[in-house]
Amino acid sequence: MTTRFPAELVNALIKAYDVRGLVDEQLTPDFVRAVGAAFVEALGLREAGTIVVGEDMRPSSPAFARAFAEGATAHGVDVVMIGLCSTDGLYYASGALDLPGAMFTASHNPAAYNGIKMCRAGAAPVGQESGLAQIAGLLIDGIPEYDGTVGRITEREMLDQYADYLLSLVPPMQRRLRVVADAGNGMAGLTAPVVLSKLPVDLTAMYFELDGMFPNHEANPIDPANLVDLQAKVRETGADVGLAFDGDADRCFVVDERGELVNPSTLTALIATQELRRVPGAPVIHNLITSRAVPEIIAENDGVPVVTRVGHSFIKQTMAETGAVFGGEHSGHFYFKDFWRADSGMLAALHVLSSLSNAAPGTTLSMLLSPYSRYVLSGEINTEVADQQQAIAAVRTHFSDRDVTFSDLDGLTVDGGTWWVNVRPSNTEPLLRLNVEAPTAEQMAALRDEVLAIYR
Repeated sequence: MTTRFPAELVNALIKAYDVRGLVDEQLTPDFVRAVGAAFVEALGLREAGTIVVGEDMRPSSPAFARAFAEGATAHGVDVVMIGLCSTDGLYYASGALDLPGAMFTASHNPAAYNGIKMCRAGAAPVGQESGLAQIAGLLIDGIPEYDGTVGRITEREMLDQYADYLLSLVPPMQRRLRVVADAGNGMAGLTAPVVLSKLPVDLTAMYFELDGMFPNHEANPIDPANLVDLQAKVRETGADVGLAFDGDADRCFVVDERGELVNPSTLTALIATQELRRVPGAPVIHNLITSRAVPEIIAENDGVPVVTRVGHSFIKQTMAETGAVFGGEHSGHFYFKDFWRADSGMLAALHVLSSLSNAAPGTTLSMLLSPYSRYVLSGEINTEVADQQQAIAAVRTHFSDRDVTFSDLDGLTVDGGTWWVNVRPSNTEPLLRLNVEAPTAEQMAALRDEVLAIYR
């Protein structure tokens, strides 16, 4: 048997749907090498013969990707290294080549973190119930020795193919648009120039330099502080739209021509409507944090709304089970059946650009989107809490004497009929996440403050 790792370490690093932790302090090349071996053994990948590996711009990613490849090849599979790519670029490679894959990224996490997102062939998810628990078990109990033929490592460039495939999935743009894109020094700095250069777009690039130390702001567009520069640039340049990508570019947030953030729920409703025109009557996935406007609009467009918990592996699994054409999350993740049910921030951005470009002359983005925004959402509010479960229990107790319903699908949802509150632990950080929705800004703010007072 090979090296074993303490259960405490393994359980701290292996989350609900990926591996993530502090570089050197938790995540080391030896650990990553073992994960590569466990990935092969737990998922029975020697039969597949080959896996594909990509990496983001974090300083530790090249060494980690190499260590993972060494662990996998030592257990009898070949590895195709596609180098620097976005996470959806890795999903593209997994889908186009029909190979299992691994992406080295910590997404939006600060520079001190790194991680691994894994998938089966065709970008099928690997979460706790679909392989991560088995990988964790092998890391704790020991990985069986393998003394057969070792695999080999090759390299392949796939960026242009990725760009062309995305562009094939959206209607061509009819009029030229002024676009500001903020890559946050993440992987969109590599992908956006290639994709957008093929479109009638006047591009203003912000923070396109690949820098895993994130010198300008964190690559986490769900935090309003990280959108300030983009919003200012959109107003300054008179742009039609602003795009903000997270570190691995699998998420995209949108800013309208006024510099105002477009809620991802609104984008989910917009893209769902478009996809339902193409595939009438299809199921559409939304997570439980999206606005209640989303299932309303899906139903109004003769689609079938399906609710799921937060997280890409859960969304993708439910899409596979239901045949859903599209899925959207409050966090800026958007999933497409035609993209192997994987999430792509760039593809979502292309849908927005295509929709706006093909709207009637003079239509602004805010005008285009106004029918899809019906309620007031708080956005995600994060709080460091020592005991997350205790805090959630306190929220339940607080509302227990009111006329509400409770759901434990993901954390705790309190549904008051015209409003709802959700508190749930982060899957990636030691945080409790709060989301609130109500018909008015005043009611939303009152509920938000009421809940925060319980555990802050």
